[in-house]
Formats: sequence, structure tokens, C-alpha cells
Amino acid sequence: MTISLCMIVRDEEKVLDRCLSSIMDVLDEIIVIDTGSKDKTIEIAKNYKAKIYHFSWDNNFASARNFAFSKATKDYILWLDADDILYPKELEKLADLKQALNGDIDAYSMIYHYEVDENENVLLSFRRNRLVRREKGFMWYGAVHEYLDIYGKTIDTDICITHKRIKAVSDRNLKIYEERLQKGIKLSTRDIYYYGKELYDHEDYERAIDYFLDFIDCEDAWIEEKIAACLKIARYYTWFGLYNQSRTYCYKTFEYGKPRPEVCCQMGSNYFEESKIEQAIYWYSLALRVGQDDHPDAFTNPACSSWLPHLQLCMCYYKLGDVQKAKKHNEEALKHNKNHESILFNQKFFDEIQ
Repeated sequence: MTISLCMIVRDEEKVLDRCLSSIMDVLDEIIVIDTGSKDKTIEIAKNYKAKIYHFSWDNNFASARNFAFSKATKDYILWLDADDILYPKELEKLADLKQALNGDIDAYSMIYHYEVDENENVLLSFRRNRLVRREKGFMWYGAVHEYLDIYGKTIDTDICITHKRIKAVSDRNLKIYEERLQKGIKLSTRDIYYYGKELYDHEDYERAIDYFLDFIDCEDAWIEEKIAACLKIARYYTWFGLYNQSRTYCYKTFEYGKPRPEVCCQMGSNYFEESKIEQAIYWYSLALRVGQDDHPDAFTNPACSSWLPHLQLCMCYYKLGDVQKAKKHNEEALKHNKNHESILFNQKFFDEIQ
């Protein structure tokens, strides 16, 4: 079976070579849709024998991706953004998957490490449908934060794609939403959340909260996005020391399922800031116990079920005067994150006071 890679690009000369070189060994066709590059993007794509098509940008990501998919000719379609990469281990997994393809499966999801820090620690991770059977004719929907609507037989893989953004966050998506609102286009339920998220990311918090609250009340809203909206509201209140209000929205997430590590850490943070250390210990410990395994489709921050609760428990126990427990939790944190400045500082501190 064969694979087409489909991409939409514009002025991606700084990252496109990195992306294509990381995955080219498993590809049979590269489709690049350029929406108006003025740099060397097209030249770089040509170096990989990509089929290049020009698309007049219409402020609609779904239409551009659908155009890209329409140009693919191979059995399966894989899509990536120019600032995505596959590390060698993940490329091996994808190569193994390619060998196993027989056309029986319509779509494969992969893990998307959307945010990583300078030491490659994952800060935000979720699943996306990445590899789909071309003959199914799957379509993209959504002008911004588009999604691929799939059906049929699907498989979740453990293949990880890593997003390595180097550009600053732009206001492009925000402008697209506001242009649509000015034209009187009604936002879908999903767009209400993502417009709120764009406002939040651009620090227009009060308007963002209003949209999040509207979204939470939508009966057809996806539970995982409801939880994400509640968490953003909770964090907003924490920043201003409004801990009871923050906890209200943490508790709200329990209406949608079991406690998530991210919510537990937020609760722990609230109590820690209030110097309610015993309560903070309870919630950080719960974050470690619940883990991520029960929520495969969630937006996850792996730190919240690994090193972060241990680091915070180290601080909690030290405040209570239990140096041995504090040291133990810092050692556990170090197992998961060997580069974090605070963990390394604590390690040095405990070594010196022995």
C-alpha cells in the first residue's frame, strides 16, 4: 500500500526541510498546497519532488486541506503541518504500519505532541486522525481549527508526531473568526470554544470566559473541550487569587467524568497558594493516582501525572518539615524530568544538607 503526504504551506522555509526530511522515507507522493509563499518554500518542496499546487487563500483551512486531499493519488493520505516532525523512532513505527496496511482500516489516529519545552518535555498532547484511506473521500470541516470527519473502521496507534513551532503565535485565527462574525456567520458549537480559546491566548480574558461559559452550556459540546474550557476558566481565577471561583470550575469538570490529573494539579495549586498544605497534598497525590490511562482522547499535559505533582509534593512536605518525604518526591520528579531547573536545584539542596 502507498502513502501520499498532503500539506498546506505559506512561507515555511525555516521548517519545511526539517519536516520533509523527517518523513520522506515512508512516502510515495508529496502534495504541497502553497497559499502564497514569498520565501524559498516552493524551492525546498521541489527538492523533495513534491507536486506543488497553488491555492488562493480564502481564510478557510478546511477548504485548503480538502483541495490538498483532492490531489492525492495513493492508497492512504497522511497530513502534516510544516512545523511538525517525526523523530526516528516514530518513523520506524510508521514504516512498520505501512508494511501492515491492507486497506481494511479506514483511518489511523496518532498522538500529537502539540507543545514541548526546550528539553523535549511534552506539555500538551492529544490524538488526531492522521492517516486515512483515500477512497473514503473524508472531508475537512471548519474555517479555523479544522477537523477531519471520519467514519468506518479506525485504529489508535502509538505513533507520535511532534509540533515544533518556531513562529510566534499570530492573530491570524482570531482575525478569521472576527471576520466571520462581522459577516453574520454563526459560530458552530465547536467554534465557540475555539474562538474563546483564541481570545484567551490573546489575553482578552473577559470575552474569552463569556464564550467558554456559552460553550459549556451547549448540549452538543464535546466533553473533552468542556473540560478544557473549565480548566482555562479555573486558571484565570487562580491568577487573580479567586481560589473559590477557580475550584468551582474544577469541580464542574467532575460532571463530565473522573478527575483528570490536570484538574487535580490545579486544585493542588489553589490550596498551595492559600497555604492549605494538607489539602494541596491530597490533590497532588490524587493526580499521581488517577494517571492518564483512562482518558485516551483527552487534551493531556503529561507533566500533571508525572514529575509536576512530585515536585509540588516535595515543596509541600518541606513546608511541613518532613525533609525525607520532600527529598523522596524530588527524586521521583527527577526520574521523569532530568532537566527542570527547580528539580535540579532541589537535588543540589538536599545533597548539601545531608
